[in-house]
Amino acid sequence: MELELRHLRTLCVIAETGSLTKAATVLRLSQPALTARLRRVESEIGASLFDRGPRGVVPTAVGEFVLARARAITHSVADLHMGAARYFDATAPVIALGGAVGSVSVGLAERMGETLAGMEVRLTMEYSPRLLWDLIAAGRLDAIATVDYRGYELSSTSDIECVTIAREPIFVALAECDPLVGHSEVALPDLADRTWVMTPSDGAGWPDCFHAACEHAGFTPRVRYTSPSAESIRDLVAGNRAVTACQAVYRGGDGIAVRPLTGSPVEMRHVLAYRREGPIAEHAASVIELAQDAYWAYAKQYANQFGEILHHAQLVH
Repeated sequence: MELELRHLRTLCVIAETGSLTKAATVLRLSQPALTARLRRVESEIGASLFDRGPRGVVPTAVGEFVLARARAITHSVADLHMGAARYFDATAPVIALGGAVGSVSVGLAERMGETLAGMEVRLTMEYSPRLLWDLIAAGRLDAIATVDYRGYELSSTSDIECVTIAREPIFVALAECDPLVGHSEVALPDLADRTWVMTPSDGAGWPDCFHAACEHAGFTPRVRYTSPSAESIRDLVAGNRAVTACQAVYRGGDGIAVRPLTGSPVEMRHVLAYRREGPIAEHAASVIELAQDAYWAYAKQYANQFGEILHHAQLVH
């Protein structure tokens, strides 16, 4: 068997979702069919690409190597298709959508594909909101579902319109055995003596805004670990080796408890940005509603404390 683009995309989706079940849904395959495809790819490469466990699937060392190249290849091919489509097929526009976090972008892409007749939606996920903004500013993306933070807000320009989808407070994730779990919410100063694990800088204000909030609360967080891997962060928190700042929709369980921070000292804003002259401009009102629906559907499905999100978050119509 020779590796094809669909095989590389399959690996990327499995890594992004962290679950064969979720990946099968995104790829519109049955789970047995997806499992069989993954086994064929691993057989062709000659190594296992993912470790399976109770918390989902995690790339092996070989898997990380393959994924880095698979993402580069699929992004390059997607860029080629998007560029070419603008030249030869004006009757069936391709919407190039970028996404920073799965809580909006994946659901939005699916809803746009179902709602906007005659348009093809292609989603590119990036860790950095800064990179997504650069891509839409350069005209390589038509719209982005991204995030920003207090003090680092995105603003509309002459070419790009920015619309708030939702405001989501930053919560804290702790080991279930942590004494603070007994409280319904946690005051940020009470975390001054904790060891932290944080995700790296996203180039758009994180984790700078969180550090600023900690300084305002009277302490400098002791960040011993920095990791882009959601799985390694979960392991550190569940093992009571660190606490972490997280989205309100972060999944608790498996040794992890999620609690609101008193007074919501840090929040992230979900933003839909689109080009004013792009293919979705005339559908903007509908797409904004789809983005809001995508966020709240995700929150309801994955958040352990959906009621707390409704209490703390502000949905902007």
